[in-house]
Amino acid sequence: MRGAKSAKWVAIAAVVALGATACGGGSGDSGSGDKSAAIDPNGKFSIEVGEPQNPLQPANTMESNGSIVTRALFSTLVDYDKSGKIVMVNADSVDTTDNKTFTVKLKKGWKFHDGTPVTAESYVKAWNWAATPANKQTNSFWFADIKGYSDVAPESGKPKATEMSGLKVVDDSTFTIELTTAIPYFVYKLGYEVFSPLPESFYKDPAAAGKKPIGNGPYKFVSWDNKKQIEVARYDDYQGPNKAKNGGVIFKNYTNLETAYEDLKSGNVDVLRQIAPKDLPVYKTDLGDRGVDMAYSAVQTIAPAFYTKQWKDIDPKVLQGLSMAIDRQTITKTVLQGTREPATGWVAKGVLGYQDSLGSDIFTYNPTKAKQLIKEGGGVPKNAISIQYNADGGHKEWVAAVCNSITKATGVKCTGDSKADFQADLNARDAQEVKSMYRSGWVLDYPFNANFLRDLFGTKSSGNQSGFSNKEVDNLIAQADAAKSQDESMKLYQDLEKKLPNYMPSIPLWYYKVNAGYSENVTGVAYAQDGDPVLTGVQVKKK
Repeated sequence: MRGAKSAKWVAIAAVVALGATACGGGSGDSGSGDKSAAIDPNGKFSIEVGEPQNPLQPANTMESNGSIVTRALFSTLVDYDKSGKIVMVNADSVDTTDNKTFTVKLKKGWKFHDGTPVTAESYVKAWNWAATPANKQTNSFWFADIKGYSDVAPESGKPKATEMSGLKVVDDSTFTIELTTAIPYFVYKLGYEVFSPLPESFYKDPAAAGKKPIGNGPYKFVSWDNKKQIEVARYDDYQGPNKAKNGGVIFKNYTNLETAYEDLKSGNVDVLRQIAPKDLPVYKTDLGDRGVDMAYSAVQTIAPAFYTKQWKDIDPKVLQGLSMAIDRQTITKTVLQGTREPATGWVAKGVLGYQDSLGSDIFTYNPTKAKQLIKEGGGVPKNAISIQYNADGGHKEWVAAVCNSITKATGVKCTGDSKADFQADLNARDAQEVKSMYRSGWVLDYPFNANFLRDLFGTKSSGNQSGFSNKEVDNLIAQADAAKSQDESMKLYQDLEKKLPNYMPSIPLWYYKVNAGYSENVTGVAYAQDGDPVLTGVQVKKK
């Protein structure tokens, strides 16, 4: 089962499947720990996070700090295991004969944390509310596949409807989903938290509900002390397959990873999601078998702000040249201590449809060709760039290294543009205030290559924050979505990825790894495909 996170923006650098980051399947590798220690089944443990960008509404979270909490509080219809196989959670079944109309039957006995039943209406009403533009949900476009979305959220003019015609309640435990066109991998998307249900009490005051959420997941909300901590407790009446083996979780807010690591060593925080670059050389020695080193499905890129004067209508050759000016091999070996693997594409490892090679040399360090391509493309406007990043995520060192590589290879001036925290970084992206380029980390929402292509580079996609837009790319996305089978769709998306070097929607840098650790107070710590620890599996030792 996926731990506590969905595709989204990854916040931290040396870290998933992002980010802050997007969602992942698979229970991950289990921590070794001391299995013989006496366990306190009601003990709570703490984990390092940052402040969520938005209120904890399922359709309003597209970054890892908020998502890890939301995933603890809400359960979706389905999930997927480490092999990519669909696993039923709140759904008893999701059936289709044509990949266009789906019949969902819910498991009986499920209740929200306020004791009210989870019904078909709980899903349908929540999705219609989230799709409505007036409610300003970050992930509303995720419902665009459903018939009638364009009437609820038209590109221009007033809405023609308040509910999507493709959603119909059959009875308390059954509803149907009709898409505008068939999508062979649609069931995977239902595992993303945007498709969570909401209790009736939510609609009385949605803003307040985002501060004190009532979900249907393995944990129930206790408190939120802004920029300090969020606390949740085990929900004892939870009916899902991933019941908590602990009494609850305290999400402790940190503004830098170095402080979190010192707290881990002294026992003041129990689980880290990532080690700061400064501590990478020593954390395995410090922590022993409590030091974690494993791959997960996320990729780090640099994205141009195509809405700026600098990058609007830029020749892709310029971006190809900048890509070839980055010495990924050296930076990952030295600055990142071998905790990253140089990227050879846009789709992360571990995702269905991942390709070892796109047959392009744009990922290979070549200063001579880099300068040639930049010159052929008309040069970098003003011969200077900046890379925006969040200062609380351990990015400063590698951004400086990337800038040094670019400047040394091409003469283009490159500087880092630091934002105080991930929240400030994301707010600048949302407001289209990025001056030049920005660090973009993406972790899987579902283990299919479309999540790294359609959901980031489609003109209208929610994850498209850069302003990239290309009609041919949009047409290729439409063709892949119209495929008759999941395998055919995957192959068409692979063909699309092979063409992306011609368009350069971003510059891939490296694939992520989880380099993290946990304290002596806990055992059973495992990390999922999305890079998050599997919260429900952590066990707290008796003191």
